[in-house]
Amino acid sequence: MLGTIQTGKIIDENKNAYYVQIDGVTYELKRQELTQDEIPKLGDEITGFIYDNKNHDREMTQFLPFAGPDQYGWSKVTEVRPGLGVFVDIGLPDKDVVISMDDLPFDKNRWPRKDDRILVCLETDEKDRIWAKMADENIFEQISAHFPNNMKNKNVFATVYASRDIGAFVLTNDYYLGFVHESQMAGTLRLGEQFKARVIGISQYGRLNLSSLPRAFEEIDDDAQMILMSLRRKETKSLPFYDKSDAQEIKNYFGISKSAFKRALGHLLKAKYIVEDKEAGNITLINDPEDSENE
Repeated sequence: MLGTIQTGKIIDENKNAYYVQIDGVTYELKRQELTQDEIPKLGDEITGFIYDNKNHDREMTQFLPFAGPDQYGWSKVTEVRPGLGVFVDIGLPDKDVVISMDDLPFDKNRWPRKDDRILVCLETDEKDRIWAKMADENIFEQISAHFPNNMKNKNVFATVYASRDIGAFVLTNDYYLGFVHESQMAGTLRLGEQFKARVIGISQYGRLNLSSLPRAFEEIDDDAQMILMSLRRKETKSLPFYDKSDAQEIKNYFGISKSAFKRALGHLLKAKYIVEDKEAGNITLINDPEDSENE
């Protein structure tokens, strides 16, 4: 059966390949696809992975793919065809395998894109067609690891293994299970997407609750960050500047224009990180976003 490891007999050879017969079917085994130490000869039995390449020629290789009928492996998306499914690289030299559109989300916005990664095994149907089948929740639970207790506010990298209306189920690079509620996404997290997140809690189901939204201080532009840094360095957390300050004094101190200063000031005021005292002509840091992120 295609998509499996089989043993056959070498019935012919040339300078480029061996020809291996299994149950009356001949497979080409290129010499460059050999991994065994001993050079085979005519009449020898030889074992390898059998498949049909992209030209539908029968081949054998001793370089085993990342995935098999009883083995899951990470595969990279190489192509997306809306009417067929998603092609993934499982490590074969001249063939990518399809994840059927029937196994993918109904909403195509949740489909993987090129270079996303999916955990798959292989399945061969009654027509001898090899398909990639995505790992389900049970598989991810089996391969997952227990996370430590001090994960709050930690950054993690994760891959989406299920994308639904309520949110995305993910596996981190450390093999911790996680969940991102739809309210904690800047946009839809698609199947196979790899992204950076932070831990915001632990769910009752034993998963890490994650957010893919930027941290508060990451949303602040460079000018606002510079003003915050200047305020942090002052013992009083105050600076003698406000929206009516002299343009040249602003330029001399911060190195930015008055309009850029006022725009950055507006962002900080709106986020309630600072207060402005127009009578005293100063600004004061009252709620440092870095402090709140590290609580």
